[in-house]
Amino acid sequence: MATEHVSTRKRTAETPRRTDGDRVTIAMVARAAGVSAPTVSKVLNGREAVGQETRRRVQDALISTGYQRRTRAETAKVGLVDFVITELDTAWASELLRGAEQEAYRLGASLVLTVTHDREAQPREWLKTLASRPTDGVVLVVTSTLQGAVEKLRPIDTPFVVIDQVGGYDRDIPTIGATNWAGGFAATEHLAELGHRRIGVITGPMDRRCSLERLDGYRAALGRAGLALDESLVRQGDFYAEGGRRGTAELLDLPEPPTAIFAGSDQQAAGVYDEAHARGLRIPEDLSVVGFDDTEMCEWMSPQLTTVRQPLAQMAALAIRNVLETAHTPGEPPMHLELSTSLVVRESTAPWQPPARGSRRRG
Repeated sequence: MATEHVSTRKRTAETPRRTDGDRVTIAMVARAAGVSAPTVSKVLNGREAVGQETRRRVQDALISTGYQRRTRAETAKVGLVDFVITELDTAWASELLRGAEQEAYRLGASLVLTVTHDREAQPREWLKTLASRPTDGVVLVVTSTLQGAVEKLRPIDTPFVVIDQVGGYDRDIPTIGATNWAGGFAATEHLAELGHRRIGVITGPMDRRCSLERLDGYRAALGRAGLALDESLVRQGDFYAEGGRRGTAELLDLPEPPTAIFAGSDQQAAGVYDEAHARGLRIPEDLSVVGFDDTEMCEWMSPQLTTVRQPLAQMAALAIRNVLETAHTPGEPPMHLELSTSLVVRESTAPWQPPARGSRRRG
């Protein structure tokens, strides 16, 4: 993680007034009005979820402090855009970074990468860094540990976009995501059309909206195919190979194990492969497998992985383009995009075959 110089420029906290050398921020207006920074943002964005008296105090503070909301045309570009992500040790993260870097380069900006490294830690230092230096925008790849950072970005008064895995935000948070429900439906429908009747699923963490949506798509596809939902075939994973292997072991130990597994990520699908191979099962002859993401690793796996493609690089590129190019005006609703997913059929799925007479499928 790169070390950055943090500015120590002091600002007057008592009576914040706009001068030529010191711009009044949302945080300063919030202090003057005695409210939170998100409340000031809601007033600026024309939202109605603010009481009349509170709205009046905020409007008075906006006038008394001399706050002026910058338009994109008025903002002097510094040629930097921040990209914040928890980790880079997955093919999923690398694909997002590739799309972000290419688009920033195309637009003539430098990408400032911040990797928080710790899945458990709460963001602190990088938020202070963002607040202390100029940037043209922030793209935040949200996991559950970074969700709390979203509200803290608003007082920085810088354009930002959330690449969303978690959900549950205020509607004035701009987000870019994928059609996870449709992806889960397509993966399960494909397996059902191949004749599989015992279809297992290994989800991602259940505190993430994308995991819930993919699971809902799985359930809907079972219903469409006339298959009863068996909760014993549902296992929670973590989007990593170890979660895929653990979930596969539990599924294959069932008295009637599945003949196909839908893994909630390509990395979890790799764990499915590991456990199946350890038990002497062949893919796809004994066990069909579908992943989710369509990262480069799908074509390296043997057999090549059938998966659901979500356009990760395009999602990151659109986020970069939005914070650098899109002009936002007060009262305009924020962007909420869901990019289409699609099924990519390769070699890891095959029609269900009944076991040969006298044989016992190994679990």
